[in-house]
Amino acid sequence: MNLEELNAMDNDSFVEALGSIFEHSPWIAKKAVDARPYSSVHDLHQRMVDVVRESTKEEKLELIRSHPDLGDRIEMSLHSVHEQTGAGLNQLDEKEFKEFQALNNQYKSKFAFPFIVSVKGKTKDDIFHLMCDRIALDPALEFDRALTEIYQIARLRLEEKIV
Repeated sequence: MNLEELNAMDNDSFVEALGSIFEHSPWIAKKAVDARPYSSVHDLHQRMVDVVRESTKEEKLELIRSHPDLGDRIEMSLHSVHEQTGAGLNQLDEKEFKEFQALNNQYKSKFAFPFIVSVKGKTKDDIFHLMCDRIALDPALEFDRALTEIYQIARLRLEEKIV
């Protein structure tokens, strides 16, 4: 779809088209409907980011928690499946899977949300090392970092969806 088609959609179709850009959080697209027409993908992305920034801390936490654990073998959105496959996270051997699980559990125990990173262009080893580094961060700093990563993921998803 292109931007002109997106701007011309009725509200429900707009939300349906963009509801998965932010993982399991169509409320963001719903709040971005009224700012149309969008002049660029950047403009649309910025409005969606602003919706999140203007939301409550609880809504932000819910958004972060809507993301799957990296390397987990659970049902997840098609976007997440595609992104994790690109980083090789679907090909973890048993030892790597257990290491990711242990680190995910340690991370979630400390921060009360899953580790979030934009995986595009990263390998499973890159991601593992980032998890090891970021687990040492202050919780408030890591909360902000998770949101920054979510914004990056959303931008990449928008750029892929809108041509």
